[in-house]
Formats: sequence, structure tokens, C-alpha cells
Amino acid sequence: MPVPQLSHGVLKSLLGAWALAACSADETAAVEAHLTECAPCADEALRLRDAVALLHSERDLDLDPLLRSQVLENCLGRRPARIPVPEWAGPYDAETARLDALLRDIAESEWAAPVRLKWFEGDRPVSRSTTVAGVMGHLLAVDGLVATALGLDDPLHPATDPAPREPGARTDAYWRTADHTHTRCVRGPWREQAHTLVRTVSFAGRGVADLSVPYGNSSLPLRDALLDRAFECWVHAEDIAAAVDYPYEPPSGAHLHRMVDLAARLLPAALADRRRTGLAAPVRGLVEAGAPGRSLHLEIEGAGGGHWFIALDSPAALGSPDHEVAQIALDAEEFCRLVAGHISPTEAAAGQDGDREAIKDVLFAAASLSRM
Repeated sequence: MPVPQLSHGVLKSLLGAWALAACSADETAAVEAHLTECAPCADEALRLRDAVALLHSERDLDLDPLLRSQVLENCLGRRPARIPVPEWAGPYDAETARLDALLRDIAESEWAAPVRLKWFEGDRPVSRSTTVAGVMGHLLAVDGLVATALGLDDPLHPATDPAPREPGARTDAYWRTADHTHTRCVRGPWREQAHTLVRTVSFAGRGVADLSVPYGNSSLPLRDALLDRAFECWVHAEDIAAAVDYPYEPPSGAHLHRMVDLAARLLPAALADRRRTGLAAPVRGLVEAGAPGRSLHLEIEGAGGGHWFIALDSPAALGSPDHEVAQIALDAEEFCRLVAGHISPTEAAAGQDGDREAIKDVLFAAASLSRM
């Protein structure tokens, strides 16, 4: 193909467009042929190409973890879904999708990478060793509590019948019976179960949000149970990401706020449980149910942050700023890692003010919310 013959002035005027890769094929050929013959234009072209490189920041080849939700939001804004995902199920839908994107990227050998699960029991940290595949089996087994509450198949059936209701016991049962605890085979059943849960709650209507989901000796309404599962999905996704050296971001601010709110709402009951076993200070001032009582101000900073007032003496009391005796300030992500049992109460970099006993009790109660 012959190279077009253009004057020096025209070729020089095209150098800027050439540096931006904005020339036509013929113009590009003409400019590049000229650069082999004209030293001043070659120097100018090199300078312009370097300048253009400064206009473009380096970009990671990994897709933005929020890309899926952004695309869906854009699509649904143009054409709303006929059966939308309930707002309260959004964090679970988002966190399972983000974890699935991580799992798609890892190599087969990385499914056997060692992972240490951490949580708190009483006043001490405990841990268990497993693999990436073992973590996914744990998520599959415990998500099964929500599945069975909705009348769906239990991933443990018929290998264990009746299936245990306590999350740790379910995990142990799965690990004993599964024959693929070191391979990616667990990804398909976990992802299918997650899709089925989201579809089921989407089609079930409003009333399903208050359905009771058992967790061992306690229970949560479905809206909180799915939020709890979203929280655990994120925490264990970070465990997996650390094991395979993969970058992983925290949830969106709105979803992180909901996770913090769930933990804050569970703290008064956790305090009462610890008090019954002698692990927290005695009650100082009981009040009638629903009445304001002695409270701790929990200030969570950063994305997902906010202010919560934790009733200290009874789960039935009302937390109130007028009865504040202590304050704790923590970053949202650090608070969540405390709740997950990934950092100890004594290591939490908290801003603390007021009643030291109340502060200690709340920090340890937060850690006690963790489990395998």
C-alpha cells in the first residue's frame, strides 16, 4: 500500500494527532515514514508521546469490584426489574457477587491455599485451619440455615440427617462429609444456593423479611439473617484474598452501615449473655422495658459510620444520649473486624472516654458476636 505524499508542514501539524492515536491509517503511515527521515520531527513526536502518557494514569487490569452493581443500577434505572431484589437483600446479593468474582480469578492450585479462620470464645481468641475451598464449604453450610428456613434444600442433606442448627457444627459436618474440600467444586453449589436465596426472597413478597431463621440457640429475622450472611461473606472473602494475595475492597458505605447497625443492635443481648456467665460487670441500674437506661455512645467513623447508643444494663432498655456514661469511637472497618473476631478488644484502636468498665464490656461483647 503506497504511503501518501504530504508536505513537511502538514506532517508536522499531524504530530499531535499522531501522539494521541487520532490519525487515519494513511496519515499514520505518512507521519511514521517521515519520522525516520526528519530528526526535528522525530524529537517533537517523542516529546508529544511522553506528554500524552502523562495524561493517562496507570490502570489495574482487574475489573472494579463495584462494576457489576453499577451496570445493574444503570440498566434497572432505564428499565426497572419486574421482580426487584428487596433492598434488605442487596448487601447479600452484592457480597456474594464480589466473592464469586474473586473465585473466578484464582488458579486451581489456590483452592488448596491455607486459610486460618479466627473468632472469639469467652475472653480468648480461637482459630481453625482450613483451605480456600474449606472456607467456601463453611459459607455453603451456614447459608443453608437461611435456605432451610425458606423451605429450600439443605446442602447437608442427606449426608447428615437431621442437620445441625449451630453454625460451627454445620461446618464440621460439611467438612467431614465433603470429598472436595481442596478443589473449586464447591463454588458451583455455593453460588447456585446464593442465587436461589436471592430469587426466593425476591418472589416471596414483603412478609418474608420477618421470617425467623434459627442460629443454634438464638434466631434472627430473615432480613437480619441475610445481612449477617453478607457480613460473613465479606469477612471470609478478605480471608481468602489475603491467602491468595488478591486485592479486595470493603463493602459500599451504605452496606457497611447496615452491617454496623446490625452489630450495634445485637450488642445489648450479647452483653446480657456475657453477664449471665460472669464475663461482664453486674447490672448497675435496671429500668422498665422500653425506658431509657445507662448507655454507651458508639461512634463509628468513616464510610458506613454513624452514632448508636447501646443499653448497658438490659436488652429491653432503651439506649439514650441523656444517659450516656461512656463513649467509644472506632473506624467502621476496624469495628467490623472486631465483631468478626479478627482483632482483639484490647488491640482495637478505639477513642475511649468515660466509664472504663462499660467500655471494656462493650468491646468484649462486640468480639463475642464472632463465631466460626
